[in-house]
Amino acid sequence: MEKNNVIDERTETLENGQIVKIGRQNVAIILILGIAGQIAWAVENSWFNTFVFDELTPDPRPVAWMVAVSAVVATITTLIMGTLSDRTYTKMGRRKPYILFGYVIWGIITALFPLTALIQVISIAVIMVVIMDAIMTFFGSTANDAAYNAWITDIGHPSNRNRINSINSATVLIANLIALGVAGVIIDEFGYFTFFYILGGIVSISGLIAGGMIKENIPVEEERRPRKKIVNELKELISIQDVKENKVLYLLFLNMALGGIASMVFFPYLFIYMEHYLGFSKTIISIIGLIIIGGSTILVLIIGFLIKNINRKTLMFIYTIITMILSFIFAIVKDFWMVVIFYLLNLTFSTLTGVVRGAWMQDKYPAESIGKFQGVRLIFMVLIPMVIGPFIGSFVIQQYGIPVIINGEPGYIPTPPLIIVGAFLGLISLVPLFFIKKSEGVVG
Repeated sequence: MEKNNVIDERTETLENGQIVKIGRQNVAIILILGIAGQIAWAVENSWFNTFVFDELTPDPRPVAWMVAVSAVVATITTLIMGTLSDRTYTKMGRRKPYILFGYVIWGIITALFPLTALIQVISIAVIMVVIMDAIMTFFGSTANDAAYNAWITDIGHPSNRNRINSINSATVLIANLIALGVAGVIIDEFGYFTFFYILGGIVSISGLIAGGMIKENIPVEEERRPRKKIVNELKELISIQDVKENKVLYLLFLNMALGGIASMVFFPYLFIYMEHYLGFSKTIISIIGLIIIGGSTILVLIIGFLIKNINRKTLMFIYTIITMILSFIFAIVKDFWMVVIFYLLNLTFSTLTGVVRGAWMQDKYPAESIGKFQGVRLIFMVLIPMVIGPFIGSFVIQQYGIPVIINGEPGYIPTPPLIIVGAFLGLISLVPLFFIKKSEGVVG
C-alpha cells in the first residue's frame, strides 16, 4: 500500500477509525515547500503593492492591473503545467521536476523584481512591474499551484486530509510571519532591494533542498492510463458534463471564488491602508504581523486538529459568518491592540474556512486528473477573485479614498469603506453552499 509514505490507493478504506500516517519526510517537505512558496506569494500579494505605492505611484489602478494580470498568468500556467504533470513520467518523478526547478527560478525572479524602480519613466516602470510579476507568477504557479498542490493530493487519504491541509495552511501563516512580520523592519532599515534579495534566496534554496527530498512512485508502462491529447483535454476542462459529474466540487469552487472576490477587494491595499490611513510605520506593521500570524498559526493548528467529525457544510457556514462579522469590526477600529485582536481572529477563521473547503475539494477531485484540476481550482481561487476584486477595490478607493500626491504622482489613500464593501460581498459566498446536501459534508 505504502512506499516512501506515498499513498498509491486513494480509495483504500481503513477500519476502527485508523488514520493513514503522513510520514515525517512528507511533513518536512510540506513545511519547507509550503513556507517557501507562500513567502513568495506573500511578497507578491502585499509588498509588491506597497513597493508600487511607495516607489512608483499612489494611483491604485496599477496595483489592480498587476494583480489581475498575474491572476490570468497563474490560471493559464496551472491549467497547462498541471495537466502536463499528470502525464509526466521521468526518473526524477512526476511532480518533482516541476517543483525542483520551478522553485529555484521563482526565487531568482523574486529577487530581481525591485530593479524596476531604476526605470525613470513611470509609465514604462509600471509596465515592467506588471511583466516581472507575470514572469514570477509563471514559475511560481508551475512549481506551487500545479505541481506542489497535486503532490499534496497524491500523498493524501480521506482519513488524513484535514491534518495535511492544517499543516499546509499553517505554512501560509508561518510564511506570512516571515515575509510580512520581518519585512517592515528590513525595508525600513535596508530598503526594498535587500528585502527582495533575502526572500528570493530563501525561496530558491528551500525549493532546491525540499524538492530533492521528494520520492514518488512512478507507474510502470502497463499501469499508465491512456491520455487524450493535451489540447483536447484542456478544451474539455470545464464542460457541462464535467460540472454535472462533479457538482459538489464546482459548488465549492464557486464558494471559493465569491469569498475570494470579497477578500481581494481590500487585501491588495491592506498594508497601504494600515500605513497611510491608520498611521502605522512598516516596522509597526511588522510587529502586528508577528503577533497576528503567530497567534493565527497556533489557533488554526489547534482547531484544525481537534475538529474531526463535524459536518463540513456546517463548519463553513459558521466560519464564514464569523469571518464577516470580524471584518466589519476590523473596519472601524484604529487602536493598535484592537486592530491586532480583530485581524488575528479574522485571519484565523478565514484560514479555517479554507482548510475545511480544501480537504472537502480534495476528496472530490477525479483521481485520474488531479493535476488538471489544480488549474480548474485556480480559475475560481485566483483568476476570478483577483481580476474582479482589486478593480472593485480600486473603484471604492477612488470614490471614498483620501486624495494624496506622492513622488509627484496623484493617488488615493484607502479608507474603511473598502473593508466594509469586502465584508458585505463575503456573505454572498454562502449562497452556493445552500445547493449542497448536508449529507455531502459528512467527514469520512
